[in-house]
Amino acid sequence: MRKVSVTSLTTIPTEKRIVFEPFSLDLINECLWLGSKEIKVRPKAFAVLHHLIARPGQLVTKEELLNSIWPDTFVSDAVLKVTIRQLREALDDDPKAPRYIETAHRRGYRFIGQLSASAEPIHQPIQIIQEVSGSSAPARLIAPVVGRDEALSRLQSRLQKMLRGERQVVFVTGEAGIGKTSLVDAFADTIPASGKIRVARGQCLDQYGKSEAYLPVLEAIARLCRDEERVGQLVRTHAPMWVLQMPSLMSTSERESLTKEMAGATSARMLREMGEALNALTAERPLVLILEDLHWSDYSTLDLISFLATQRAQAHLMLIGTYRNVELIISRHPLKAVKQELLAKQQCEELPLEYLTTDAVAKYLSFRFPGNRFPARLAGLIHERTDGNPLFMVNAVDYVEGAGLIAKREGTWELVVDLQNVQVGVPDNIKQMIEKQVAHLGDENQLTLEAASVAGVEFSALALASALDEDLDVVRSRCDELAGKRQYIQDCGIQELPNGETVPRYGFIHALYQNVLYERLPVSRRAQLHRRIAEKGEEVYGERAGEIASELAMHFERGRDYKRAAKYFQQTADLAIRRFAYREAVKLARRGIELVGKLPQAEECNRTELCLQLTLGVPLIAIEGYASPNVGKVYLRARELYQRCGDSSDVAEVLWGVWTFYTLSAELRTAREIAEEFLAVSARLAYPGLAMRAHLVMHVTLMHQGEFGPAIEHYEKALALYDPQHHREDAFFFTQNAGVALRCFGAWTLWFLGFPDQALERMHESLTLVRELYEPHGLSHRLLFASILHQLRQEPRESQEYAEAALTISHEHGLVMYEAQARITRGWALTEQGSVKEGIAEMRQGIAEYQQTATSLLRPQFLGLLSEVLGKAGDFVDALGQMDEALRLAHRNGDASYVPELHRIRGELLLMQAKGNFNSRTCADAEECFRRSIKIAQRQEAKSWELRTSVSLARLYQSQNRTEEAREVLTLVFDWFTEGFETKDAREAKTLLDELRKST
Repeated sequence: MRKVSVTSLTTIPTEKRIVFEPFSLDLINECLWLGSKEIKVRPKAFAVLHHLIARPGQLVTKEELLNSIWPDTFVSDAVLKVTIRQLREALDDDPKAPRYIETAHRRGYRFIGQLSASAEPIHQPIQIIQEVSGSSAPARLIAPVVGRDEALSRLQSRLQKMLRGERQVVFVTGEAGIGKTSLVDAFADTIPASGKIRVARGQCLDQYGKSEAYLPVLEAIARLCRDEERVGQLVRTHAPMWVLQMPSLMSTSERESLTKEMAGATSARMLREMGEALNALTAERPLVLILEDLHWSDYSTLDLISFLATQRAQAHLMLIGTYRNVELIISRHPLKAVKQELLAKQQCEELPLEYLTTDAVAKYLSFRFPGNRFPARLAGLIHERTDGNPLFMVNAVDYVEGAGLIAKREGTWELVVDLQNVQVGVPDNIKQMIEKQVAHLGDENQLTLEAASVAGVEFSALALASALDEDLDVVRSRCDELAGKRQYIQDCGIQELPNGETVPRYGFIHALYQNVLYERLPVSRRAQLHRRIAEKGEEVYGERAGEIASELAMHFERGRDYKRAAKYFQQTADLAIRRFAYREAVKLARRGIELVGKLPQAEECNRTELCLQLTLGVPLIAIEGYASPNVGKVYLRARELYQRCGDSSDVAEVLWGVWTFYTLSAELRTAREIAEEFLAVSARLAYPGLAMRAHLVMHVTLMHQGEFGPAIEHYEKALALYDPQHHREDAFFFTQNAGVALRCFGAWTLWFLGFPDQALERMHESLTLVRELYEPHGLSHRLLFASILHQLRQEPRESQEYAEAALTISHEHGLVMYEAQARITRGWALTEQGSVKEGIAEMRQGIAEYQQTATSLLRPQFLGLLSEVLGKAGDFVDALGQMDEALRLAHRNGDASYVPELHRIRGELLLMQAKGNFNSRTCADAEECFRRSIKIAQRQEAKSWELRTSVSLARLYQSQNRTEEAREVLTLVFDWFTEGFETKDAREAKTLLDELRKST
């Protein structure tokens, strides 16, 4: 939305009217006359007609009209068609047999009416002040541009650097009314209109800008796409996830197809896609991206700004952001930290705007009142009364002129009172000044503007008519009149409704006007207006209400309809999750939950809160981790609500969330109770996917508890029930796809059971599936599990490759838990390949990072690995200390899958510590460790652990000349195996067995 105007070189009519019988165009009052009868036309329609008449008989292309009349609104051809239709209705012009406006198919329009000779010459080039929208504006609107020569010069210098391929990020800062937008407008107006440079604009909104992820960026890109087909093609190619967020750019079928393709993507992909799209756009033509009022921005927009600023590749991209310094300080907005970090790295420039000087005020008076004979002290007096605040200064001069203290006498502007009298009646602040100005308006206009302030900084005539409970045409006429006079509001184009109808949009010239008008309203009146606007929006959008969910949530909340507000906060949070804007999603869901708390307890409210709690769970896991206490609280509360509400398909998410929290917290006994409940519920209820997920959670629980035989049975049942199409969007509800998770856990279980080749096959299947889904969370999970599988198989090179791939993906997508686990397995692989010191350091770092996620599951396994490599490095004290901690945790938590190996490693550590000087006590202790390991492995049916420990025990017997016992213990387990003979464990067992057989 354009707020103010700029100085530009253009043309102005020398005649006050342009006549084309029987019509005439009144250029002073901006209206159309049919003889002595005034014909109402909207400001944009007037501007289009004026533009066409200025070029009689010439083809004026659609692009020229859009660029001239809507230079920075980026409206579609449909808006221009509507405007032309309005003109033809006003002129009674038949498009099939036109007398005034002729259509050049797919190209543009030309004016073919006969102009009166008295109307020529139509234009004469002179320097004037013009509003950037293309319509003539009062000279008072230029004020913020005066005195900004240095700032403009700096922006133009940055533009030149951008044109050389150096990406630029500039923050224009200052308090309200200082002229930030005006400066940016003036700068944008200096960019040649030849089409060689694209300009895109988006604005953050106070009402819901902090919660609507990527709001200003989506606005800017959507406008570019609608304005230029080529931009839409590039965005579809390089940023399909962003196209999903702009429903107006695609059909329902296209959206459904793209949604399936994009399932499982992440916030990092959102950033990367937009980066690639902007690179592609700027490779064709330079782009200036303007984002206004960033003090109201969402977190995701800030992430994108940081991402774009820190890219090293050259790009013809200039990003300009405006914000108020005071707002950042008061609200503690994260933009402050982002800006400071970028400034420290010299990746952005800050352009603070100061108050105007007395000379600048004098210059303004000269522009506004050319040839005036004001006393020299007048500029100083106005500066003194306004402190040089541009907006205050303009309004102060308006006030003085309106009071008749300045007047035009005999063609010259003069001050008609003494200077001392000029001080009388000038308000002390902007708010007071605006209130006094509004007081001079008629009652209808005051009510209209007050209702508009409730509708928003920018609003549709339909929303305003709904708030006022008046006829749409009446409200539209009143707004056109106010916009035509540039009083408080301005024309902002046309909005297309879901049913295809169009309604005009308007916006406040400055947010201060909206704020003052809003504060004038009694609280009860505000609430009534908010409710009316929300109810109309809900009615008009119907099933598509989710497209304006954030707007509806805001209006219903302020309208004190907390039930419906909570509903739309949940929908907005869900949208944020699909944009992978997790911080915004958490904030929105919590806001909805807070509103539900204001309602009387009822089953329906419980269900609304249940949906909000489940919506909150997924982004909270992404931010804080599975085992976070906050995650536990969310899912425990969801379970409580579910029990109140009764059976529904939400049960899968509820039980999965509670089970996941207890599992990752290594409270496996409680997790098993949840898994058993899951199975019981799935036997009772036939919701799609419920039984599959119940068997999955039981499989995983039993595996971690070391019950590998029963676990594999549940794995096979779950796999048989898995439906790739039905579970394609699992990541939005369960953080990862069930098919990928199934095969990963199944691979581990198969290895424990003694089927290492089948385990590897299942792991390869998981990779195929995760590539089809393009699911980074699932890919990180799969790569990590593959790394650990190869660690189990004693294959350090392969384990390292997968660990490093998992590290890269996890770091890119902020998956801290997976990153920590991958670091541990990478460290183990390094030690096995000779880099012992580096590997141990890597493992310690990974274990420390893992602990910070509050995750306890698998901790015994990782401590056991560290203990083993410490022993190989000769640090037996630390090694045995780590081992004792690993065994203690495993016993306490019931995390039993690695317990046989822990006892085996402890036995090996005791033998290594003795350094070959085995006494009877050492041998007895080691043998006890090995026998305990084998006993547990046999109970677990863990043939792989049994084989590895049997090799350790057989070697001990061999060293004691107990050859027959050694051969017997090893033969018994080795002969059981039917596969995996190329693994290190099998080769070592075979080699030792051959030695033992030769010795007996």
